[in-house]
Amino acid sequence: MHPAQPLLFQPIRLRDLELKNRIVISPMCQHAAQSGHATAWHLVHLGKFALGGAGLILTESTAVDPRGRIGTADLGLWQDSQIEPLKTLVDFVHSNGAAIGIQLAHAGRKAGSQPLWEGGAALSDAQLAADAHPWERLGPSKLPAGPGWTAPKALSAQDIAAIVRSFADATRRANAAGFDAVELHFGHGYLVASFLSPLSNLRRDEWGGNLAGRMKLALDIARAVRAIWPAGKPLFCRISAVDGSEGGWSLEDSIVLAKELAACGVDVIDCSSGGLTEETRALPVPRGLGFQVPFSERIRHDAHVKTQAVGMIVDAHQAEAILTQGKADLIAIGREALFDPYWAHHAAQTLNADPSYAQWPLRHGIWLARRAPILASAQANP
Repeated sequence: MHPAQPLLFQPIRLRDLELKNRIVISPMCQHAAQSGHATAWHLVHLGKFALGGAGLILTESTAVDPRGRIGTADLGLWQDSQIEPLKTLVDFVHSNGAAIGIQLAHAGRKAGSQPLWEGGAALSDAQLAADAHPWERLGPSKLPAGPGWTAPKALSAQDIAAIVRSFADATRRANAAGFDAVELHFGHGYLVASFLSPLSNLRRDEWGGNLAGRMKLALDIARAVRAIWPAGKPLFCRISAVDGSEGGWSLEDSIVLAKELAACGVDVIDCSSGGLTEETRALPVPRGLGFQVPFSERIRHDAHVKTQAVGMIVDAHQAEAILTQGKADLIAIGREALFDPYWAHHAAQTLNADPSYAQWPLRHGIWLARRAPILASAQANP
């Protein structure tokens, strides 16, 4: 490897998977599925990031159970018929040089909300009942996610066991579709996050009470998924490193959880924050550039696990500094990638990692390489 190659564009090996660079496309809900099945929208939405040069692309939150959808048009992997449309997407991404992972999730008490462009409010019980897949909200305790949300059903031991199985079953389907990685969504106030936080989990049985009890569901799911997921494929886990409310889940709790998840076979902790309720969107952390990077740094150093930094990472030099300073192993971009789907290629140009456009898709790079001297001449002689 050339010694001057920026760390952002050096490969990284996760078990048997080698990513060509450290750039990951973060999950972003699209609300474009049909009965949980991927559509042409998903192919274009995620496929463009493969053309854009990312090393790994993560799908949006994909429900392991129809009752676990964030919204009615979420992706799902609760039945075998949902495998084939995802396989089409996987094959396209692979054919264009990127790896692809799927984020598996259960929305819990935050299930059933409008798309953001309709306001993002909770759907009514009548709307949930009228859906093609009628469902109810589920949680550790009968505490609603916030104003306007109905109280969830408190899960029984049998319900919890079924949810663990649903994650394992979805993992089997993800492997059948050809995904390279699985990310478990344990953050943002969704089902597992609501079990982790003492603000939403008031149980006094084996799934509540102290930290060990509140972590039990997360660890049971991680073990069940790791047992199904091939040993050579990496397992990611997204967490909210802090709730953002007094008395809630803390960074110190996240460090303990990260150590336990690593012991279960999780390879990368994806470090986000907040989301337990609408109120915790207003974090006591200024939302400046890279505002969640300190969480990634602490967890990486104290839990001795690979981490993925995410949140307001917008510039190639910023991303490179995060890596070279040992604050993360991977860089995830979301909305910045929507703004510029070719962010990875542009970052390579900025860092002089690809001055000849060799990393671009062949059908694009040849034209850009021809354009470069013409553009340089025009700029030199305006």
